[in-house]
Amino acid sequence: MLYDLQGEVNMSHIVGILYSAIKENSQRLQFITDGMSQEEVDYKGLNNNFNSTAQLIKHIMYVDLNWVYRIKGEPLPHSLKEQYGPMIDENNRLPMVKGMSLNTLMSKYEGVLIMLKDSCTQLTDADLVKVVTFGLENEKQATIRWGLWHMADHSRYHQAQINQLRRWYKENSLSN
Repeated sequence: MLYDLQGEVNMSHIVGILYSAIKENSQRLQFITDGMSQEEVDYKGLNNNFNSTAQLIKHIMYVDLNWVYRIKGEPLPHSLKEQYGPMIDENNRLPMVKGMSLNTLMSKYEGVLIMLKDSCTQLTDADLVKVVTFGLENEKQATIRWGLWHMADHSRYHQAQINQLRRWYKENSLSN
């Protein structure tokens, strides 16, 4: 199998390459979570001390959704904040997600990726240097180019956590 970041039809060259990195990571996320039971999706690791796969996927989805709206130059609508958020709970942790099926999570995430693709088709390579604010209080600044790269990098970071959860779950299941 040949891996390459070719870009996307109907996108400018660099935008398409960055989008294709995000798309590839979403496909990787689907692959590494394939076949998870509901119990495994909700599993919070050793001693119940970690974020579950469900929490991590919802977090990736919400971060990406926020970046879609930054790219569009629009505030995230309140209805989407309520549907996909919040970013963190009152204890500064990822919000609890329990009982939401992997299919539902991935389907919702696919919807965010469709919004991202639509937004990226509107971007030119020259737009990538536009500066947007981000962070919990919009205290940070980055270019759209960095934001697209961050979306891909952020997903891979949490996918490593999901892989670790899967190892622990399998080890725990074998020892019981």
